[in-house]
Amino acid sequence: MEHTLTAEDIAAGVERLARAIREKNSGHPIALVGIRSRGDEVAERVLTLLSEEDGWELSFGVLDISLYRDDFEHLRENPSIQESDIPFTVDGAHIILVDDVLFTGRTIRAALDALSDYGRPAKVELAVLIDRGHREMPIQPDYVGITLDTRRLDHVLVSLEGTDGVDRIQIVEKEKP
Repeated sequence: MEHTLTAEDIAAGVERLARAIREKNSGHPIALVGIRSRGDEVAERVLTLLSEEDGWELSFGVLDISLYRDDFEHLRENPSIQESDIPFTVDGAHIILVDDVLFTGRTIRAALDALSDYGRPAKVELAVLIDRGHREMPIQPDYVGITLDTRRLDHVLVSLEGTDGVDRIQIVEKEKP
């Protein structure tokens, strides 16, 4: 069985993220750091919405965590290691890590390790387009665009316009063994 969320659902999720970040941080300098791949596109969309507020100091960066992951199987599926681009000082910054899907928490753990190579931020928060549950690590998001009720073995496939040519989220349910 498969369920699909639309481009409108994704846009609404991004708007929820931007609104929540604005309400909590308006006027204070923040840096959005998107996790490759797709977290960076979500972060860019959030940044676009937040940039509408005049005079707010916003920074943007992209973090590639390929070499920090604890599951090297992903390199077979996606063998390209891309560059991180953090064009601001991390030391003392308020950083909001942005990813497309929060599942086990392992990607975020890797992102925190990668980010620490750039310095010591004053604060790190987490914004995710989709929270699907099933954590293996004690990691929770500060900002959530869409909450999905999934089973552990289900697949959540995110496609975004800039990366994949279309905005769509597919939930592919795995049959119980």
